[in-house]
Amino acid sequence: MSDPLYKKALLRLAADATGAGRLPEPHGTGVAHNPTCGDRVTVDIAIEDGRIIGIALDAKACVLTQASASILGGDATGLTRAEIAALHEAVHAMLADGATKPGAPFNTYEHFDGVAEHRNRHRCVLLPIEAVLVAFDALSEPEPKGLKR
Repeated sequence: MSDPLYKKALLRLAADATGAGRLPEPHGTGVAHNPTCGDRVTVDIAIEDGRIIGIALDAKACVLTQASASILGGDATGLTRAEIAALHEAVHAMLADGATKPGAPFNTYEHFDGVAEHRNRHRCVLLPIEAVLVAFDALSEPEPKGLKR
């Protein structure tokens, strides 16, 4: 019998590590950290007209976080901050109460259905999405006075 928490599809996603790494010149970088387990995700994004045109994710994390990061690495290009925020809400609802699945292009998040009954692991799945939101928010932060890049 297979483990509902660590399905083969999730293990495959984590191993594929789509989008793993860092961008050489990102427009925004976001970091999300789960102090409970130590998972940490750093996301670099390149943006054009408010949409992601490049994304790289560096996940020092468990298999669930790595699989979630891999999904974003493959499917987040072309999305806006609002669409990423909607994805976060949909995945959170799916995990919390079995609400509607996220839908295309993120049908792959359905592989996390075994995580629903493990509330302490929900954050693992959401962490990469949160890091993308932080990266978007970093785009609008003004440069600190007195510092030059």
